[in-house]
Amino acid sequence: MEMNFNQHISGQFNADLEAIRSHMMSMGGLVERQVANAIEAICNGDTRIADDVIRREDDVDKIEVAIDRECTQILVRRQPAASDLRMVLAVSRVVRDLERMGDEACKIAIHTLEVSDAKNPQLCQQSMRYMGAEIVKMIAGALDAFARHDVDGAIEVVRNDKLVDKQYASALRELITYMMEDPRSIGQAISILWILRAIERIGDHARNISEQVIYLVSGADVRHSSLTEIEERAHQEAKE
Repeated sequence: MEMNFNQHISGQFNADLEAIRSHMMSMGGLVERQVANAIEAICNGDTRIADDVIRREDDVDKIEVAIDRECTQILVRRQPAASDLRMVLAVSRVVRDLERMGDEACKIAIHTLEVSDAKNPQLCQQSMRYMGAEIVKMIAGALDAFARHDVDGAIEVVRNDKLVDKQYASALRELITYMMEDPRSIGQAISILWILRAIERIGDHARNISEQVIYLVSGADVRHSSLTEIEERAHQEAKE
């Protein structure tokens, strides 16, 4: 009887862990769609899609609260250790980044409405399309790496974040030049600046999720580390 009881407790604990992981992945799918839709809205000037992104922001917030509550209950009731504890902590941190991605997607949508009748609709369009496509791939890559416990996939997302940062810096230079040449465009340029900043921040959050994959698999805390340090520590501690 004791063995059956312990097996039941262990089985329920595993089910709890799988539930929070599954709920996190579902939230990730929603956020990925929100970001993709926000990018589509700004690149195509589609105010209908922008409105939909804004309306669905509350859905992301509610899911974050629900998953956070589940994680807290597991910590209190199960008192997990080792890899199980890392799973709960990683899910909790990833959910926080996903919620912030949702916030940034909403910001993009709001500014899309502001520039819908802009004087120069092509301003920084190339940069926004490139950066937008990259961050959507980064989100998908980070979530896939989490699902597969794929350290190499996580590192690839971190590597791509550097490319997004470079494009962001290039776009800022384009904006500054445009404002200097035509001061009347400053209002539009500021809205575009906030959009570019939001896109860049989403890339940062995708990188954060990838860092949690490395923590989950290897136990290495690689936050605030360079790409080279992440590569070295992730593979070294995974071997150990």
